Amino acid sequence: MCGRFALYNAYPKFARRLGVVVVEEGPPPRYNIPPGTWITGFRQVAHDAPPEQLDLWWGYRPAWAKGKAAQPINARVETVATSGFFKHAFARQRCLIPADGWFEWLASDTGKKPHYLTRTDRGPLAFAGIYAEREDGSLGCAILTEPARGSAAEVHDRMPLILDDASLEPWLDPDLTGRETIRQLVRHLDAGLSSIGR
Repeated sequence: MCGRFALYNAYPKFARRLGVVVVEEGPPPRYNIPPGTWITGFRQVAHDAPPEQLDLWWGYRPAWAKGKAAQPINARVETVATSGFFKHAFARQRCLIPADGWFEWLASDTGKKPHYLTRTDRGPLAFAGIYAEREDGSLGCAILTEPARGSAAEVHDRMPLILDDASLEPWLDPDLTGRETIRQLVRHLDAGLSSIGR
C-alpha cells in the first residue's frame, strides 16, 4: 500500500521530465506526508495541452458519493478500471504524484519499525493516481497500488504503482480511455533495472 511518502528533491526533476515550466521553487520539502492532507500532483486536461501542476487532497471521494462515503487513499490496480467507485476517474482523470520515496512498517518483537523505500539512484518516483472533484469543489485523489515487487516485497505485500519514464505521457493523456489501451501503453518501473531499496 502507500500510506505515507516523502517529497523533498524530486519535484524539479519531475516537473522538467514532464515539460512543466517551474515558475516558483515548488512545494516545500516534506519528509513524512500523511493521508488527509494536500499533496502535489500533475494532470493533463486535453491531449494537446501541457501537463499542469495542481493541489490534490489525499483522499478520494467523488462529489456524487456525498459526505458519508468512504474516502480511500489507495486504489488497487486489479480493480480500479472496473469498480463503480473508481472507473470513471481511471478512464478520464488520471494524475501523477511525484515522490522521493515511501514508508512501510514491518512488525518486530519491539513493535512496528518504519522502512523507507526509494530508488537506489535517488531518482524521482512517479506514483500513478486518479482524481475526482469532491463535494466542496476541490480535487481528491487516490494512489494506485500493485502487488509488491523486489525488495519492497520484504516489508509489505502491496506497493505504489510507480511508472517508468515512457509511461508518463500516456498515463496523463485524457484521450486514452480504454482499459486495454492503457494497459498496453503503461508499464511500472522495472524492479530489476531500477531497484528499490530500504
